[in-house]
Amino acid sequence: MNRPLPSSDLAVLASTMAPTGTLRASINLGNPMLARRDAERAPPVGVSVDLAQSLGRRLGVPVELIAFDKAAQSVEAVRSEKADVGFFAIDPARGEGLRFTAPYLLIEGSYLVPSASAFLSNDEVDRAGLRVGVGSGSAYDLFLTRSLQAAHIERLFNAQAVVDALRAGRVEIAAGIRKQLEAITQADTALRLLPGGFMVIQQAMGLPASRGEDATAALAAFVEDMKASGFVADALARHRIEGGEVAPAHNAS
Repeated sequence: MNRPLPSSDLAVLASTMAPTGTLRASINLGNPMLARRDAERAPPVGVSVDLAQSLGRRLGVPVELIAFDKAAQSVEAVRSEKADVGFFAIDPARGEGLRFTAPYLLIEGSYLVPSASAFLSNDEVDRAGLRVGVGSGSAYDLFLTRSLQAAHIERLFNAQAVVDALRAGRVEIAAGIRKQLEAITQADTALRLLPGGFMVIQQAMGLPASRGEDATAALAAFVEDMKASGFVADALARHRIEGGEVAPAHNAS
């Protein structure tokens, strides 16, 4: 589907959403379910890249991809208006200076432990003396910062550093995106996942709050159309992404 964005003057909307004349899209490479590089220095590819390119076509402007290794860096680029749109998880701690759409993708967050660990469920994780490794500034870092009362959170640079810390015994538990952690357990039988997940990560699009209500409504409508048209589902299939679920339609009322 290629319905126009809801604006009586698309040129005015484009100048609001992309004031430089180019839609600068902040791309988070820290979550390979959203974007990745297939080779060093290769351009990013993935679901979020496809969404950015589609939005640029609708606005009639070129797209510049600005890639970051961590979600926190991607968020800050949009908040500081060094990028016009971004793709990141909805979280109250990220609300200042940003406006989010409803989610377009749902991803489960889970715990990884050594196979010899006595832990059997997510409920056992929040204990005094336990160290939980997380990627600093990630959606699960923000969520666990609010929800864990007794366990200590060890914030590390990225997902690989978290797994390395678990293997080295510097943390007892690693938190992360379930699909990424599943791939690790397939290659390393010394590690296993706890059943289920501790959270559902809601991946959305966002833009600077200063862009106003019209731009926010247009971006929200764009995301809903991308879900309803099958664009997001097709992008997941095209990039062979498993472990994510297209978010349901959002009823604004």
